Amino acid sequence: MSTFHPLTVAQVKHETRDAIAVTFAVPPQLKETFQYRQGQHLTLRTMIGSEEVRRSYSICAAVQDDQLRVAIKRVAGGLFSTWANQALKPGMTLDVMPPEGRFNLPLEPESRRHYLAFAAGSGITPILSIVKTTLLAEPHSRFTILYGNRASSSVIFRDELAELKDSYMERLNLVYVMSREQQDIELFNGRITQDKCRQLFQRWLRVEDVDYAFVCGPEDMMHGVSNALQEAGMPKERIRIELFAAAAAGAVREPRTHYGAGTAHLTEVTVIMDGSHASFTMDKDKESLLDAGLRAGIDMRYSCKGGVCSTCRCKVVEGTVDMDVNYALEDYEVARGFVLSCQSFPVTDKVVVDFDVAE
Repeated sequence: MSTFHPLTVAQVKHETRDAIAVTFAVPPQLKETFQYRQGQHLTLRTMIGSEEVRRSYSICAAVQDDQLRVAIKRVAGGLFSTWANQALKPGMTLDVMPPEGRFNLPLEPESRRHYLAFAAGSGITPILSIVKTTLLAEPHSRFTILYGNRASSSVIFRDELAELKDSYMERLNLVYVMSREQQDIELFNGRITQDKCRQLFQRWLRVEDVDYAFVCGPEDMMHGVSNALQEAGMPKERIRIELFAAAAAGAVREPRTHYGAGTAHLTEVTVIMDGSHASFTMDKDKESLLDAGLRAGIDMRYSCKGGVCSTCRCKVVEGTVDMDVNYALEDYEVARGFVLSCQSFPVTDKVVVDFDVAE
């Protein structure tokens, strides 16, 4: 799972002024490696100048499409996203890690569910994959999407969403919420906040009629929607959340306790990955397991380093760590010993982490 594979860019399509959809050509020998579930993401790697840059982007195609496609929206100061929007062309090659992520639910053809999705901006990318896949796989289920944007010109996949709506008129309800473009219905003006959700649930949507909800977007929206859903009676375990790495780029790591010099505060770490074992020694308080492992020359997998994408997910099988930030793991995963190595700091004198344990 930690191996990158060079994939050729087959198509680059401009969806908006600041967003492109990138389709990769997957050779026959890698078809199985790059099979994905709806809502998963890819970690991309390239050299920009003399710097190796990695970023995660959600797959935005249905599983049934047999197409490996991601959307890359340019963000202010974004090194990879700016380069991709300006320079990426068909025929170029990027290193791509196999699909990862658990922003999805098992699908059953006989299900008769009502799903609800909230997205803002580029948060529509995994939602598009989830909606298309679900409507095809569960012919008796339906979806309601609330998609927030500044204006219609910034709507990613606008034409594709319109076609999807036309194809599933009885099973798909698509509503835009615009913050800078006035719409006829006042309820759908503004930003998707906790208060906006309260209004929607009081006047437009019965949460008790919804089986599961998906939320993808900035951190403040994510928390606001989740809180409003729970206030309206939806159990937390029926709410699936995906936070984009860009939203946490400015997060400040909690300061670690400072220890004096000496070996008493060193930890021996063993990493199990791809069937191999590697060990190194690190200070308990100065850097994460991931940073220390990379410094020791171990090619540990990662992408965002912000506790968001789950690419660096592993299981602690011996010892104890403190995890500073977690936007990617469910409570049950943490209870079973899973951590994000980019946010984990050793507490005990020996720690063993396993990247090969899937569940």
